[in-house]
Amino acid sequence: MSANSLQRFIGQYPLLYAAMFPVALWFLISALLSITSGWFSLSKLYRTEVPFEGAKWRGQSGRMRWLANYNNVLTLGANREGLFVACMLLFRFMHPPLLIPWKEIKVRRSKDWFFEYVTFTMGHELAIPLRIRAKVAERLKDQAGDYWPIEEM
Repeated sequence: MSANSLQRFIGQYPLLYAAMFPVALWFLISALLSITSGWFSLSKLYRTEVPFEGAKWRGQSGRMRWLANYNNVLTLGANREGLFVACMLLFRFMHPPLLIPWKEIKVRRSKDWFFEYVTFTMGHELAIPLRIRAKVAERLKDQAGDYWPIEEM
């Protein structure tokens, strides 16, 4: 589409353009977040289409690669198969649900001034981090049982 064609379209359909622009921007931002955070790379290996069987917690927060924050939009779950990670439906574009086997995850604890965190490094080859609060990680650990990875120091 040339610049003149776009200008003509906007002139002929200003309301349609006004409605399409925020939607297109939403999809673009979601796609960029998926790529920069590492979610897109993880989805090539660990995407799941099967409904998750196990305990899960909605409205969770996490930080992934390059300071990509997912505040209150994650669903996290755990069972003997692995770690389940999904995004709220509104943010699902290029963020399919993931089920990462425990053998593909390293676990490390850390602290900052106020909180304790657990960082999952997912996919041995990819090494994509997901940092969550330690309280949430404890719930996941309880569900994983003996399958929980040995924690690094």
